[in-house]
Amino acid sequence: MIKRFIFLLWGLFLFAFGIVMTIKSNLGTSPWDALHIGLIRYLPLTLGQVSQLTGVIVIVISYFLGMKPGWGTIANMYFIGLFMDVIIDNKWIPDPIHWVFQGGFLLAGILIIGWGSFFYLSAALGAGPRDSFMVGAVTKTGYPVWKVRTVIESSIAILGYFLGGPIGIGTIIIALTLGPSVQWAFSLMGKKAQEIEHDSLTIRLEQ
Repeated sequence: MIKRFIFLLWGLFLFAFGIVMTIKSNLGTSPWDALHIGLIRYLPLTLGQVSQLTGVIVIVISYFLGMKPGWGTIANMYFIGLFMDVIIDNKWIPDPIHWVFQGGFLLAGILIIGWGSFFYLSAALGAGPRDSFMVGAVTKTGYPVWKVRTVIESSIAILGYFLGGPIGIGTIIIALTLGPSVQWAFSLMGKKAQEIEHDSLTIRLEQ
């Protein structure tokens, strides 16, 4: 369990670092991050705190869709937001001053998120709140994953846009490359994400 928690926290830190890099690129963020950035315009909260709040809401919705949260789900909700605020407050990532560096930040962020996903998913302590929400929606509706994910991501992107979130070319690039980035990390390590059996919070508490 110690090794699994180390994998989990390291993965969540990398995930948060990658997110901040994509935000710093100023080319557009993922739909969920666009929503979070849009919301901080209206709420007296930090970016990390908004991410945590959104995560709580998504976990609750996912639970009613039949998805039991794991320790990793709760940790994902809390620590990614915490790490994002630490990284931003301490200015660990500078603002790029040229479009070449902006593009580099975006692509590097996507790769780092891919590796972060590998580590936290390999801990097998539960998927993130938003992934659980997607799986729950697929289970309830019976629609294929790509349709459900497209509807969710598109809806969040539209909402983020109207709240003033940064939707741009980077949003499209992230949508097209994030999945392959995660798959690439798993392939290099000789693992498959779909073969990981996650512990739910309920199962772990009952043991």
